[in-house]
Amino acid sequence: MTEVTIYTDGAAEPNPGPGGYGVVLICGEHRKELRGGFARTTNNRMEILAAIKGLEALKARCKVRLHSDSQYLVNAMTKGWVSRWRANGWQRNRHEKAVNPDLWERLVTLCETHQVEFVWVRGHAGNRENERCDELAVQASEEGNLPADEGYREQFQPQEEGRQRPPITEAYSTAKITQEGQPCRKCSTPVVKRAPRHQKRKSGQSYYYEYYLYCPKCRTLYMIEDAKRPCSR
Repeated sequence: MTEVTIYTDGAAEPNPGPGGYGVVLICGEHRKELRGGFARTTNNRMEILAAIKGLEALKARCKVRLHSDSQYLVNAMTKGWVSRWRANGWQRNRHEKAVNPDLWERLVTLCETHQVEFVWVRGHAGNRENERCDELAVQASEEGNLPADEGYREQFQPQEEGRQRPPITEAYSTAKITQEGQPCRKCSTPVVKRAPRHQKRKSGQSYYYEYYLYCPKCRTLYMIEDAKRPCSR
């Protein structure tokens, strides 16, 4: 089989909000970039869709190393979460439905066609292709006249209509939320990773947070130690 390397990333700002995906495919000396966006979606949906678009671009069965900075995506595919949800009729448990089953079904089907290895890479850590995917995703999310994400609209919009957004609250590392995809301690919705677009630093500040974990449902922020960075002097 032809060996292909794929890098993917997804973005939504705010989350949910305008979002996009970015993909880089590399096969020998050949390279291809893909991007696309939607008017309202989530970061996690764009992470999954980026992987789908990368695999859909392959014209024959391939051996693929797919790199993503989303632990939610990589863990779901490598730790058997998606297989379990699918076997249970897209239920996480007796009381909760799995989120984004429309995208997971597409991704699982593609992985049955190709031989795919999912590899997690740390985001915003100097990986050139990961950084390029992030650029593509953000660019796509900022384009005008973006189409609707029908999967998002069918799954989440009925819950949003007529509801007031709750205020943002903060929970620090004592909450023991350390990874994207873990359930929020307040409402059990999987948390997502967000990087501040613009961060004002106070005089004398010794550290800042490179990213934080965020609950898209109740808007709780989780500031974690792994994201703490010293301020350059």
